[in-house]
Amino acid sequence: MSSIAPTGIEVVEHLCSGRYAHVHGMFAAHLQALVSAEKLGTAWESVVDRYGSVVEVGAAVSEAGAVRVPVRLERGEVVVGMTIDDVDRLTGLQLRPPAAPWQPPDYADPESFDEEQVSIGQAPFVVRGTISLPRRPRSCPAVVLLAGGGPFDRDMTTGSNRPLADIAWGLASHGIAVLRFDKVTHTHAGAVAGLESFTVTDEYVPYAVAAVHALCAHPAVDADRVFVLGHSMGGKIAPRVAAAEPSVAGLIVMAGDASPMHWAAVRVTRYLATLEPDGGAAAQTAIEAIVRQAQLVDSALTGSTPASELPLGLSASYWLDLRDYDPVAAAAALGKPMFILQGGRDYQVTVDDDLSLWRTGLADRAEVTIRVYDADDHLFFPGVGPSTPADYAPAQHVDPQVIFDIVSWLAAAASIEPRQIQ
Repeated sequence: MSSIAPTGIEVVEHLCSGRYAHVHGMFAAHLQALVSAEKLGTAWESVVDRYGSVVEVGAAVSEAGAVRVPVRLERGEVVVGMTIDDVDRLTGLQLRPPAAPWQPPDYADPESFDEEQVSIGQAPFVVRGTISLPRRPRSCPAVVLLAGGGPFDRDMTTGSNRPLADIAWGLASHGIAVLRFDKVTHTHAGAVAGLESFTVTDEYVPYAVAAVHALCAHPAVDADRVFVLGHSMGGKIAPRVAAAEPSVAGLIVMAGDASPMHWAAVRVTRYLATLEPDGGAAAQTAIEAIVRQAQLVDSALTGSTPASELPLGLSASYWLDLRDYDPVAAAAALGKPMFILQGGRDYQVTVDDDLSLWRTGLADRAEVTIRVYDADDHLFFPGVGPSTPADYAPAQHVDPQVIFDIVSWLAAAASIEPRQIQ
């Protein structure tokens, strides 16, 4: 086992024995502010109530600062997932019950397209991907999907939900080829974690460009009509992809963060603290800690600054690359068609903090369309009331209006007759 695996086992043993305050004491400051010992106990006991008593604690699996410990109960298995920093503090904790199988959305017609498996990237960091290809004997437009920040698979799997699969199947059902791929941080997490110079550019751009090339070379795809669609961090980086690969016909940016990400992390921490009524002094401590980290990114950040002193535990090289990148300015320099979509209930990327920057920087651009979906959260799942992390758990699908609008926008941007995309 790696050095952090024993910590994972220790946490699970404490949970099984009801020592919730002890686990809470192992949390990093920001997590202590967001999750009380009482709330942790309630979450664990609800798992036991649903799946029965603990039968066996499995072996810990760890890589890249993350640990997964399977726990077998009488009526199912729960995975306790943790992220742990370099001083053995928990920076994240999830109780993942068995996920229900993903069901295709109603707007997808699996009989209207086929899927091909592809490899993207260069050895030793090759990743796997899927092309959803309409069953139509003609050259079709195509889209490369870029997942958000984090070690996501090609579907951006979140519990029982697969938002990128929703989008891929929805577009393919309307005559648009789609390529989605596992992120390198998902497929090669351990190896990537050992690269001190790894940047957000390394994470996205070579793979996105390779995916564009794969679609351009496909005999069923019109190489002049290949677009890039990015969600969240993928949307932020999409302009950089188009700058690196001029053949990109246009961009679709879904919940693309435009404000500096280190200060966005401060804002999100403050928001999440408001969801914990008993946060109090602990919440303030967490906020003060992440503010100090954000200030360090702006001021004294060097290539040797430890990741433990920086927001989200990301490396200095990663933050140096992000800090010097302005996605709105990069987009404005492209002069390409763009469709920017924003959820009105999104607390991670917001109308006021992020979309306002896209609107200002791209004002009066005839080639840019901006639309807000008032009921949608960060994953473009419709709902009501203030959005919370718990909203992502129930099985659901990307808003069908979003799919319809992307299809319609592509029809116009790719100069396709409406009847050709049904």
